[in-house]
Amino acid sequence: MLSEYLMIGEITKPQGVRGEVKVRPCTCDPDRFEGLETVYIKKGEGYAPLRVHVNRLGADAVFMNVDGVADRDAAEKLRGTRLYIDRAHAVELDEDTNFLTDLYGLRGLADDGRDLGELTDVMQPGGNDVYVFKGPLGEVLVPALKSVVLAVDLEAGVMRLDGKRLDEVAVFDED
Repeated sequence: MLSEYLMIGEITKPQGVRGEVKVRPCTCDPDRFEGLETVYIKKGEGYAPLRVHVNRLGADAVFMNVDGVADRDAAEKLRGTRLYIDRAHAVELDEDTNFLTDLYGLRGLADDGRDLGELTDVMQPGGNDVYVFKGPLGEVLVPALKSVVLAVDLEAGVMRLDGKRLDEVAVFDED
């Protein structure tokens, strides 16, 4: 089941003395923060809305104010808070593109019958993402290449992979 909320950033620290916070974006498109007025934070088992005002976008950060946060001490209490957007207001994705959060927990199945287990992490070292599966074959690192990933079926909870290409490009745990 897909989560109704998608993480878009994390408050890293207060910025100045008037309640502004610095946010590390967790999105491929930091411009998505422009015009953003409402974000959500986890509260118990649910999510609570926060009204925000985005002041400026930096190279690797977003600077914003949160309603009701007027000084540095109040902003400090938000350090480490993860910010979410509801799926209805998420950016539209290109065809054959998924939100990373939707990939976690998928079962990696190769077309030659191998079960790679569960996708537990997505590394982003640079050129392309690397999917980390843990299961019967130990830990398997799979580059996120169209020639390797045949299909992603979120409803079935499965990522189908090309077994021959896996042998060429995947890194299998030697243990």
